[in-house]
Amino acid sequence: MGNSTGCTVEDLQAVEKHLWYKKFMRECPSGQLTLHEFKQFFGLRGLDAEANAYIEQMFRTFDMNKDGYIDFLEYVAALSLVMRGKMEHKLRWYFKLYDVDGNGCIDRNELLNIIKAIRAINGNLNQEVSAEEFTNRVFDKIDVNGDGELSLDEFVAGAHTDEDFMEVMMKTLDLTHIVAMIHNRRHSV
Repeated sequence: MGNSTGCTVEDLQAVEKHLWYKKFMRECPSGQLTLHEFKQFFGLRGLDAEANAYIEQMFRTFDMNKDGYIDFLEYVAALSLVMRGKMEHKLRWYFKLYDVDGNGCIDRNELLNIIKAIRAINGNLNQEVSAEEFTNRVFDKIDVNGDGELSLDEFVAGAHTDEDFMEVMMKTLDLTHIVAMIHNRRHSV
């Protein structure tokens, strides 16, 4: 068929970004994704209040310049993190997502609300422990200084040292359904 020896990784990445751009512009002709479009794009309508708050926080986290829109560069950065990001970068992003009030710490209420929201989005599938019990376990294990808040360092260290926390976080915060949606839409261009 064709000789691929002249094709570089950069060429493939450029083609992929071009496909992402075509898809983004088809979905968002204005070049800016609003919160409403974000929810519609990922099929996230009709959620309860907690789940809706989580989706809105996710949107704000992806909206890096805080202008109320996700532009193409923010979209690519988000996809890159979700699809290829290193664990350390994902943990920092999760921390930022969980730190709803932006004070640099995650308190019990923030974590509890996020866990409840994620479970509502995922349909509360086979949860062995309640969201409250899970939150208490996390704080008991990784709130090293016992101040009732998780710093970024405690959060990252806890994820690396507590297998249960990491497993639940990765399963509960699994974004593969979003990646699959993006992938399927990208190939239908």
